[in-house]
Amino acid sequence: MNTQDKPLSKYTVLDLTVARAGPVAVRLLADWGATVIRIEPPVRRDRGSIIGKNRGSDSQNLHRNKRSICLDLKSPEGREILYTFVKKADVVVENFRAEVKERLGLSYDQLRQVNDKIILASISGFGQDGPYKDRPGLDQILQGMSGLMSVTGDEATGPTRTGIAISDTTSGMFLGQGILLALLHREITGQGQWVHTSLLESMLSKLDFQGSRYTMNKEIPVQTGNFHPTLSPMGSFHSKDGLVNIAASTDRMFGMLCDKLGCPEYGSDERFSSPDKRKANRSELDAIIEAHTKNFTSSELIDALNPSGIPCGPIYNIGQAFEDPQARHLKMVTPAEHPVLGTIGLVRSPINLSAFPHDEKFHHAGPDNGEHTEQIMAEMGFNSKEIEEMKQKGVIQ
Repeated sequence: MNTQDKPLSKYTVLDLTVARAGPVAVRLLADWGATVIRIEPPVRRDRGSIIGKNRGSDSQNLHRNKRSICLDLKSPEGREILYTFVKKADVVVENFRAEVKERLGLSYDQLRQVNDKIILASISGFGQDGPYKDRPGLDQILQGMSGLMSVTGDEATGPTRTGIAISDTTSGMFLGQGILLALLHREITGQGQWVHTSLLESMLSKLDFQGSRYTMNKEIPVQTGNFHPTLSPMGSFHSKDGLVNIAASTDRMFGMLCDKLGCPEYGSDERFSSPDKRKANRSELDAIIEAHTKNFTSSELIDALNPSGIPCGPIYNIGQAFEDPQARHLKMVTPAEHPVLGTIGLVRSPINLSAFPHDEKFHHAGPDNGEHTEQIMAEMGFNSKEIEEMKQKGVIQ
């Protein structure tokens, strides 16, 4: 499918983000057809190391379907070029500190003087104002400050980070949703606006029911390892040959689980006769269940429990997860053609739209810094002489 046929194909996005959270938001727009121009500073040091980084798996997965221009925003000429772009753009995405935004001419008040329909989308560690607004915000710092690490792991491990950059990716997804809401509002009213979120806001929201346990009841959740914090039995249990996850928290599922494990007497045991009692006696119950799951292989448990309506699944490593028959059927890995790396496999958008089937491959791989500078400048109306003069001045690269 050509990018012009996709739902966001009429929109142009200027991507001035660094790190991960902002690029995740922009990736959502790029994957669904938006014309994304990634604006990066001129490379002033060893270009080889920068390019090598850009060609790595992380950068390629973040920046596929985007194009890149190197532009010196600190120079007056660079600022004028940026404003030329802003006049023709729909969305500007950035993650600068407030004072840097102002200095570079990227605050919402400054941008709407150039284009009153522009949508400015900003992402930060702690928010655009407040006592921590100038603090640097990184994923693990926010995992700790949001309370997430306090409910991850168990007593033996102590507070534990999740194995992915969850605050970066979560805030990026929320910002992407905010951009789509702002575009929808502009379609109705013709008005632009400032959309922003932060890693802290996103992670406090992501706590979901663990957060509301505190906000409603002042209950502070604790670590429960691989077991669900409020439902039982639900967790990881040893089999003959490894570990499986089993979730049988309702009365019906619990009774069926006991039957399938060959211990039906526990299904009518008074200690486990209700969800509250199973929760109160969860340590004893978990030990009983594991004593019986050890009599089966993981495959035997998966094959026996799922047809009975009891969720049960393996615990994979990353490779096994992508090679699982269902993941392969869903075609979560999509190729992209890179001029140097060749055909590379990247993870596609998880959103499925019946009117817009996923492409067989990405439109293009992640760009090198400034790979499309001359092409983009020409599209924006600059002639070859102007482009060469600005290159000589170091305004573009």
